[in-house]
Formats: sequence, C-alpha cells, structure tokens
Amino acid sequence: MKIKKFLLVLFFYVLAFANSYSIEPDVFVQSTVNRASNVLSQDISKQEKINKLKSIAKETVDITGVGFYSLGSARKNLDQNQLNKYSELFESYFLKSFSSRLSEYTNPEIEVQSKKVLNKNYTIVNSLLVGTSERPEVKIDWRIYTKDPDNLLIRDLIIEGLSLARTQKEEFSSILNSNNGDINSLFKKLEEFSKN
Repeated sequence: MKIKKFLLVLFFYVLAFANSYSIEPDVFVQSTVNRASNVLSQDISKQEKINKLKSIAKETVDITGVGFYSLGSARKNLDQNQLNKYSELFESYFLKSFSSRLSEYTNPEIEVQSKKVLNKNYTIVNSLLVGTSERPEVKIDWRIYTKDPDNLLIRDLIIEGLSLARTQKEEFSSILNSNNGDINSLFKKLEEFSKN
C-alpha cells in the first residue's frame, strides 16, 4: 500500500514538474529565433546551414497543419493515399523553401516585443526584425498553436501584415483552379520545386 501511495505521489510530482516547464509562446519564439541566428552566424557551408535550419523547422513548425491549411477545401476530395503523398511532398517543399530563404541571412536579429492570447489554442507573438544599413526593419507576427502547452508549434508568420500561410493557400488554389482541380498538377509543382 505504501508503495502504491509513493508511486501516486511520484506520478503527480512528475506531472507538476513537467507542467512547470511549459514554455510561454514569446519565450518559445525568442528561443527558436536564437537557435536559427546561431546557425546562421556559424562559419559553415550553406548546405550545412540549410540542414540545421531544416532540423529546427521540423521541431518548431506544425508542417502538417500548415500543409493542410494551404490545401484548403481541396483536402476533402482526396483519399488517404493522396493525402499521404501530399503531406510528404509539402514537407519537402516547405523545408526547402524555408531553409534556402533563411540561409541567405548572415545574422538576423529579431526582438520579441509582445504577445496576445487569442484563445486557448492560439497566441500571436509580435516581433521585429531589426533593420541594418542593408535592410529595413520588418514587423513579424508569429501565430503559435498552444493547444499542447508542452509542445508549442508555429502555424503562420505574418510579415508586415501579410500571412505566409494564406499566401501559400492562394497560390495552391490558383494552381488547382487552372488545372480543373487536378491534384496531380499540384503534386507536380511541389516535386519540381523540391528537385531544383
């Protein structure tokens, strides 16, 4: 009986200890930005930087969620095999697009300024890409998925008011609309981008 009681106390202690380490969305964003900045400031090849940035993205971005949002209502018309293929292609597309763009920066300094809780599932974190002599300052808002406080994930970046996820969704919709809704046309575009 004493062992059962001890295990019960230990279980609740571990639970409380784990929850005490839940990270706040603004701290999560600053930590993610710091990790990326650290990679970009390293004296390594561009390909090594890209590989490390991809690894960070896999840990911090809800790639599946962003992918399904980008697919929009077309998702309802796909069978499981098509959904699996899309998810695989979108991940490759997203990681290449994200890492190759970011690897062009030498040392982006991003300052997290504030946060706004929208509901229990989402918080917007406001930040600023500090301007330099080579680039102007840029306002960046991060849409953070907070349903699981122990596993926060980035769902969108809003740069100077422009949602990257929404832009992606519009682009995919345009490809599908100009090809009579044929999902293979989108698959082909994603494959071509990932191979180049």
